[in-house]
Amino acid sequence: MNNKPYVVIMAGGIGSRFWPYSRNKRPKQFLDILGTGRTLLQMTYDRFLKISDKSQFYVVTYKKYYDLVREQLPDVPEHQILKEPLRRNTATCVAYASYKIALKSPDAKIIVTPSDQLILQEENFREKINSAVQAADTEDHLITIGIQPNRPETGFGYIQYLDNPNGLEKKVKTFTEKPNVKLAKAFVESGDFVWNSGMFVWKVKSILKAFEQYMPELAEVFEEREVFFNTPKEEEFLKKAYSQVKSISIDYGIMEKSNEVYVILGDFGWSDLGSWRSLYENQNKDSDNNVVEANALLYDTKDCYIKVSPQKLVVVQGLSNYLINETENVILICKLDAEKKFREFVSDAKEKGEDFV
Repeated sequence: MNNKPYVVIMAGGIGSRFWPYSRNKRPKQFLDILGTGRTLLQMTYDRFLKISDKSQFYVVTYKKYYDLVREQLPDVPEHQILKEPLRRNTATCVAYASYKIALKSPDAKIIVTPSDQLILQEENFREKINSAVQAADTEDHLITIGIQPNRPETGFGYIQYLDNPNGLEKKVKTFTEKPNVKLAKAFVESGDFVWNSGMFVWKVKSILKAFEQYMPELAEVFEEREVFFNTPKEEEFLKKAYSQVKSISIDYGIMEKSNEVYVILGDFGWSDLGSWRSLYENQNKDSDNNVVEANALLYDTKDCYIKVSPQKLVVVQGLSNYLINETENVILICKLDAEKKFREFVSDAKEKGEDFV
């Protein structure tokens, strides 16, 4: 009997904070952002292949990216690539995969992971995931992985936990989504907050029970799944189901409401690679703290990220804390830490034409 957990990879995001490198037609999870020869999605698959079997992977993605997933993960069987007809955030994504797995293996455990994270210490990471899988044995327990913070980051969610000297898992007290700088500093100084990694582990029975309790409307939509899943009518069923549910994250929909949430503390070289700034922090820098992926001449320039086609010479003078990126038909020059502006950038670029996003 195979007791290995199922792995659900969420791969439907658009990566707007990496625009214009990340585009609607090929978001960041499908890009070799780190220059390793493997895309972020492929690196995620490789990482979890050491924990589970390829027969137990499910990749949930937006329907337009199905071919990209097939191209990049040819070892994953087609029926394990789940196509979402509409974007409805992570709660519906997790529900679809969980209800699907429940039909096949009602006693299964599930690891849920984003497709676009960086993990530097993989052996340490696997130890923490295996601990989380064991902790998920307890009925109704929902396990999340928390990252020890090393700075007052305002772009992450935070988890406050209650100390438990006798166990690896700590009971979660509160979730706080993207606090301001003052609050983030207080969180880090308190010592009982960790970053929310967006990775979760649970029994399929535990998460389905949580959906029924905290998101009954969504659970009701999937009630008829047994009639339609794994039949030619599944796609039609999903279109109707997705049109009836709200767009809400698993954090808001379940984790913040449940009294059965526990966190495993991790410190394994993690980054969510959620923005140009976070990528900059994980790249090699020159003597002036610049990340240069370009044929460039720099004068009085420091703390910048410059990524431009090597066929062009880039001359930069007098800039500090700037991003310069040329991708296809877009040139972007902005503050490196202006990630909160990217939604506006992308929205305004779309008005100029679909080809720019």
